[in-house]
Amino acid sequence: MTIESALLPVEDLVVAVDSFLAASPAARAWDVETAFDWATADAGRLSEGQRSAVQFVTLIEDHLPGYFDVYQRSFPVDDTVDLPTFIHNRELHHFTVRWALEEDTHSRALARYQEASGMADRSALRGELAVEGQKSFELPYTHPVQYFAYALVQEKATQMYYHQLRDVVDDPVLGAVLTRLSRDEARHFSFMADVVTRYLRAQGDDAVEPIREVIAGFRMPLADTLRGYWRWALRIADVADYDHTAAYDHLIKVIDRAVDARTDRVDELADFVAQCRTLG
Repeated sequence: MTIESALLPVEDLVVAVDSFLAASPAARAWDVETAFDWATADAGRLSEGQRSAVQFVTLIEDHLPGYFDVYQRSFPVDDTVDLPTFIHNRELHHFTVRWALEEDTHSRALARYQEASGMADRSALRGELAVEGQKSFELPYTHPVQYFAYALVQEKATQMYYHQLRDVVDDPVLGAVLTRLSRDEARHFSFMADVVTRYLRAQGDDAVEPIREVIAGFRMPLADTLRGYWRWALRIADVADYDHTAAYDHLIKVIDRAVDARTDRVDELADFVAQCRTLG
């Protein structure tokens, strides 16, 4: 099996992309320069743990070029693929570039907060981000649904973290930034959930094992490259009472909604995801 041979029918993908773009009109867009009152940002109102959380998520968001490159290489829009695959990938590209633009805005907003609130010098922060940004990021998947199942969990986990961190910080500017980020991640999650649902409906049991493999090996971005990742991740989890495996519950809901009647393999997948949630 190749990535190309298992792609979702392009008509299904077009509906998902159109729905996402319809939910993201220009009137709802925001920008780093004008959306926040940066002059009043004050990191002095944050605890040490909250400042550490902001530093951590800035590193994660700033790795956007690495994430974008994975999807560009996995779904190329050039002459290395046949025409039907190009047509599929070109439609997906309409989503991917919008997704990347919004994630890049998240990175800039968090970095701007660090600078405006007095947490970091802009030049020094740029250098710190570059050290991690240069490191390679890979998703070694063999089935296209895996790229969307991975992002489904990652987007939901990130949305939940921003929402919960917002509820405990005392700086209104940071709270406003986290609200914007959380809303965007919710829309990204909805797209990924829509696509995973369509794969399950179109391919049935053939999509089950690839999704199980994603959960079996799931690690948040930069878990394998960021120095001190696990110690840092545990620390910021305590700050906002956060557990990324809570996002698995939402994957189970997607599976339930996707199938009219569960097969044995779908049952096994749902049970496996639930067990990973319990162990997490």
